[in-house]
Amino acid sequence: MSHLLRDQRCARVRHAMGQAGLDLLVVVGDAWRSDYLRFVVDVTPMEGVAVVALGRTGPTCVWVQHPAEAARWQQALPAAVVVCVADPATAVLAHLAQVPASAVGLAPSQVAPLSLAAGTLGKTLAACTAMLDGLMVNKSLEEADALARSVRLADEGYAVFKQAARVGRREFELVADVEAWFRSQGCPENFMILGSGGPELRSMHPAGERRLAPGDLVTTELTPCADGYYTQICRTLVMGEPSQAQRDAFAVYRQALEAGIAVVRPGATHGDVAKAQNDVFRQHGLGDYVTSQYTRVRGHGLGLFVDGPHVLEGVPLVLEENMTLVVHPNTYHPVAGYIVLGDTVRVTANGCEVLTTTPRELFSVPL
Repeated sequence: MSHLLRDQRCARVRHAMGQAGLDLLVVVGDAWRSDYLRFVVDVTPMEGVAVVALGRTGPTCVWVQHPAEAARWQQALPAAVVVCVADPATAVLAHLAQVPASAVGLAPSQVAPLSLAAGTLGKTLAACTAMLDGLMVNKSLEEADALARSVRLADEGYAVFKQAARVGRREFELVADVEAWFRSQGCPENFMILGSGGPELRSMHPAGERRLAPGDLVTTELTPCADGYYTQICRTLVMGEPSQAQRDAFAVYRQALEAGIAVVRPGATHGDVAKAQNDVFRQHGLGDYVTSQYTRVRGHGLGLFVDGPHVLEGVPLVLEENMTLVVHPNTYHPVAGYIVLGDTVRVTANGCEVLTTTPRELFSVPL
C-alpha cells in the first residue's frame, strides 16, 4: 500500500473525528478483522489483538500482545508509541483515564473487547463503527483506482482455475494450483470457495476431497487482494460439453447479472440492485430460489474487506461515485444445481464501469 493512500485515509478519518467532536478514536483489530485498522494506519495484526488510539493531533499509540508484533508495528509506524502488553484493553483504559469520555470513540463493533465495549466507550461503538464504515464504503478516486488494478489478478486467476480443472482432480488440488499462482504474483491473500457436482450441489464450500467428474458444474468465487484491496470474480464451468438444461439455467443467471449491473448508478440503492436480479428469477418461475433458504446475498461492497451492508432487497445504502462492489446472482437452480456468476463494478458519475473482463460464459472444459 502506498504512503499516499495511507496518509489520505488517515486524514479523512481525522476530519470525520473533528465533525463528530472526537479528540481520540480507539480502533481494534485482529488477524481476521483487520480492515478497520488497515484503513486507519495500514498495518495488519498477525498475532493477537491490536488496539490503536488515533488522535486528531499528536502521536498514534498502539498496544499489541507479542514482542515480535511490537517490533513489526514499530518498524511500520516509526513515529508511533508502541507498547507490548498482555491485556491491551486494560492498558488502553488506563491510558484514557485522563481523557474526557465524551471526546473518545471506539470501533469496530465486530471485534471490540468486552472490557472496552461494556464501559463508557461502548456508548460510542455503533456511531464510530458507522462513521468508519461510511469512509470505507465511499472511496476516494485513488482507492477506487487501486481496487481496479487488483481486478486483473482475479481475471487472470480464473484463467488459471479453468486450466487446472481436469476430470479426476480433487478439489483441493485445483485450489492448490490457483493459490500457488496467486502467490507467484505477489498475492498471498485470496478468499476462495468452490463447488463441484450436479443438482445435488446446493452451495460452495472450502476445497474438499471430491474428484471432478464428467458433467460436473464447477463453481468458484475468487477474491484476491492487491495493493491492500480485494476484488472478486464468480464463474461456473462444466466438465465436458454443457447439457441443454445447464445452458438454459445459466442463461437466467446471465440475464440476472446484466439486470443488476444495469441499475448500478449514483442514487440507486443496494436494494435496487438486488431486486433487479431477483425479479429475473421471478419472471422465470424461480422466485423461491432467491430466498434465504437457497441463497445468501446478491453481492456486496469491496475494498479492504467486504464493505458495508450486503446487496439484499430492502438495504437502503445509496450508491455514490467510486463505490466498488461485486454483483452476483449466485443461488441454487432446481434442475442444474448451484450456479455462480459475478462481476466487480465501479460506480461512475452516470452509471457504472464493469471492471471484470472474463466473459460471462458457461465455460466448457474438454474431457
